[in-house]
Amino acid sequence: MVVGDATREFFNDKETLHLPESYNIPWMAGIQDFRPLSLITIPGTHESMAFHGGPMAECQALSLKDQLRAGIRYLDIKVFPLGDTLYVMHGIMYQHSTLREVLDTVRAFLSQYRSEAVLLQVTPQFFGKNTVNQMVQNLINNDEYVWVSSGMPTMGEVRGKIIFVQKNTFTLGIPLMDTGTKIDNKVTDVKTKDNVIIKLLSKATEACGGHNVVLTHSSGTGLGTFWGMFLTPKRVAEKVNPWLNQYLRQFFPNDPRPCFGVIATDFPGVDLIQTILTLNTW
Repeated sequence: MVVGDATREFFNDKETLHLPESYNIPWMAGIQDFRPLSLITIPGTHESMAFHGGPMAECQALSLKDQLRAGIRYLDIKVFPLGDTLYVMHGIMYQHSTLREVLDTVRAFLSQYRSEAVLLQVTPQFFGKNTVNQMVQNLINNDEYVWVSSGMPTMGEVRGKIIFVQKNTFTLGIPLMDTGTKIDNKVTDVKTKDNVIIKLLSKATEACGGHNVVLTHSSGTGLGTFWGMFLTPKRVAEKVNPWLNQYLRQFFPNDPRPCFGVIATDFPGVDLIQTILTLNTW
């Protein structure tokens, strides 16, 4: 990695991923087999497939394959059922992919890096929500490399596997606890957003190690507000991501370092991803 914050990459809006030769793609290999998944700090993306729809809808730049290679291990996928297909959406915007294609991409990654595991939150959109569970069951078809139990596994139990997390009408996998609300996602002032994230991460630390996957979003948008009407997800991430990196690094001297669960970001750079996963030092 390049030394010096001015040249480090905490925010990324480029579609091409450049990793140093020394980059440790299978970082979960360093997590002890006995450690519960709920005691691991995991870098994730919010609206992981939101590449299309204009500035107010786009939340990511890197492809799903490159997000995984960069270290992302939690994916947030919104789906809309139509016929026998689950289409990936962000709001009303189709994201040019299906859940089957998402699963194929994750499976391909895990077949290459068996030490890793990927958490997947599937959120049904609009009508037809009650059919999504069964459609996902049909897609995975008793795949031994997919975790659908509600019990919290250890790292050793889920290596090489996709782990579904459940929330609301989607009931496959481990229960999810979101530290925030929709209100916390609304941004009228970035400094206020920073303070909100501090409170949410404090809640996450208290909840880590339980029966739920704990999730905190650093993402935000000014859409739907007056004072923040020009704060797109990209503009928020451009300011929040470097701040978040600095905030998390203050815990590096701690022994042990705190657990924050899943931290889901928009437009993360590889150095921010590295900071999040490096919190896993005991």
